[in-house]
Amino acid sequence: MADKPIHVTDAEFDKIVKENPYVVVDFWAEWCGPCRMIAPTIEELAKKYDGKVTFAKVNSDENPRTVQQFMIMGIPTLLFFKAGKLVDQVVGAMPKGPLEARVQKHLA
Repeated sequence: MADKPIHVTDAEFDKIVKENPYVVVDFWAEWCGPCRMIAPTIEELAKKYDGKVTFAKVNSDENPRTVQQFMIMGIPTLLFFKAGKLVDQVVGAMPKGPLEARVQKHLA
């Protein structure tokens, strides 16, 4: 587990999702304003939930295979994986409160 988001590539994606019990993946890009807006929230949640939730970041420009695999149409998109299965998805920048509530929902 990490107290900050880990950067994941197409090559590592499946391994990260399978090896960690609960993963939140942030699909982002350098040029994406809303992605930059939620980045500090993702960092904060990674610290707060260290040991419980793995936060991963996938640069959508550099990792087209994973973007296509999950049919990501807009960024930021957050995908929530529990025990290797996709259990939730958030498209667009979400305020910290509702985002943290989504993270907690799948911790139970």
